[in-house]
Amino acid sequence: MKHAFVTGGTGFLGANLVEQLIASEWQVTAMHRSSSNPHRLRSMGAELVEASLSDVDSLAAAVPDKVDVVFHMAANTNMWRGGNAQQWKDNVEGSANIAKVAREKSVGRMVVTSSISAYGYHQGVIAEDSPKLADDPRHHYLYTKKRAEIVVRAEIERGLDAVFLNPCGIVGKYDTGSWAQAFFLISRGQLPGVPLGSGSFCYAGSVARAHISASEHGRCGENYILAGADASFLEFFSTIAELLDQPVPKRTTPAFVIRVISEISDFVSRFNGREPVVTPEKAALATRRVIASCAKAERELGYDSTVELDAMLCECRDWLLQEKLLEVS
Repeated sequence: MKHAFVTGGTGFLGANLVEQLIASEWQVTAMHRSSSNPHRLRSMGAELVEASLSDVDSLAAAVPDKVDVVFHMAANTNMWRGGNAQQWKDNVEGSANIAKVAREKSVGRMVVTSSISAYGYHQGVIAEDSPKLADDPRHHYLYTKKRAEIVVRAEIERGLDAVFLNPCGIVGKYDTGSWAQAFFLISRGQLPGVPLGSGSFCYAGSVARAHISASEHGRCGENYILAGADASFLEFFSTIAELLDQPVPKRTTPAFVIRVISEISDFVSRFNGREPVVTPEKAALATRRVIASCAKAERELGYDSTVELDAMLCECRDWLLQEKLLEVS
């Protein structure tokens, strides 16, 4: 029986991975913070251990000896300047710490959940050999995801076996804080507008399976982009509205309007200390085209990119309804 150590297991994608690992008869040790709720992981059958990415000693004590794979999925996805300092600690310093511990404990392999954001913003389709342009600290999430890869690569040079996965927009069950937020806004009639941008969306179940495949078939030091259904945000939000029997948006909001709103909101937040609904970072992402190719992952990892957008969103909606997190009139 293979043994996996998972960071970020209490998160959306982490829960999908842990579920699949246990279904495939892996032994799973899932790390969680003292402030997180590990109930779902416990019910799935994972062994729980409390530790912090910022504490190397706690990580060394948490990672079992002779573990086959460390799946490093924990990440801070903050998109507001007020959370930047903590985000650096979580994404960059935390990745350096877990990579160091994985190398020192001779882990069989480390699979790192990076992001398409590590490549920054491109005009064309992003592939693994595209330059990583995330060098503007104003886009701090993107900035930290690139640097998280850099610190792990430093450990690869010292002998760590690690692979990087770069998912695009992940959609599926167990999501409450990512794209699922669109369900809440639309169900309450609070969607402020539809941005002009577009993106590649990938199914959470397929992304989780790709992680397991990468632990077995990925090549050390390689990036694998996980994309899927390409859609404009108008198509994305319209599909959700249809699934909720809500009015379907017909037009987009001009990019300059969204950016002006974000700048005004950010200015106000400097006085009240509260994160605005639309931050400059979110406005930048929502008004760009972030489309990627997953041909390499399909070829080398057997990644399934064929799940349709409406099927992903249906699963997300049905889970939210099942958990009574969403009300539909």
